[in-house]
Amino acid sequence: MNRSALIAVVAGALQGVFEWLPISSEGNITVFLTALGSSPEAAVQFSLFLHAGTALSATVYYREELADVLGALPRWRPGSAFSDGGETATLSFLAVATLASGVVGIAAYLTLETVVSALTGGAFVALVGVLLVATGVLQRVADGFEFGGRASPDLLDAVLVGALQGLAILPGVSRSGTTASALLFRGHDGPSSFRLSFLLSIPAALGAGVLVLLDTGVPSVTPVEAALALGTAAVVGYLTIDALMRVVERVPFWSVCVGLGALAMLGGAALAI
Repeated sequence: MNRSALIAVVAGALQGVFEWLPISSEGNITVFLTALGSSPEAAVQFSLFLHAGTALSATVYYREELADVLGALPRWRPGSAFSDGGETATLSFLAVATLASGVVGIAAYLTLETVVSALTGGAFVALVGVLLVATGVLQRVADGFEFGGRASPDLLDAVLVGALQGLAILPGVSRSGTTASALLFRGHDGPSSFRLSFLLSIPAALGAGVLVLLDTGVPSVTPVEAALALGTAAVVGYLTIDALMRVVERVPFWSVCVGLGALAMLGGAALAI
């Protein structure tokens, strides 16, 4: 296996693990690829592309819940999209939040392309570090807001969480950490917040992969290397999701996020000198 194929497999494996942890898989893989010599633009595009692999993992893992949600389609009515509660409200949440994610995410992606092209490798890594630290601080604050008591999401939840998920296209902003924290702030309990967050991740992750393909094609790797990376991300993601979701419940990942962000800031500063 040549070096570029090995890097593709390692990046896919990291995506398969990092996607389920609130530490920004995109941010950390981007730092990893940049450290190995990739340009910031190529690193961002490839890390976004890898999300299609873990979207497949999440689809298979949550297949029964997805079937339950889609089973609510015959009962769905525009006038009572959220008020019916249960899976009808979940379906409405996913539809509205996905739309908000698409609008905000495309705008964030275009902005990201402009910013990345203007930064050197070191400055870009440092910026990812800043966003990681900010994500960690948000999670720490959200830890104290797990009030619970809300049975189902509403329209405001959908718009707010969808918009935040769109912003998570920025490397260093943890998608799961940000969206789950927002749901905690809104009064949902921990399990419900992570369930909604990961169900919402499926269309968003697929959308991120498609966006990169439409914009640049397969990013900076051969089709074989792309297939290796996506396959590795899908397999590792499926094998690790259950265990890592249990780990998230026990480990204060806000501190991990802050620590990784601080290291990225130091490393970026060193590269920029």
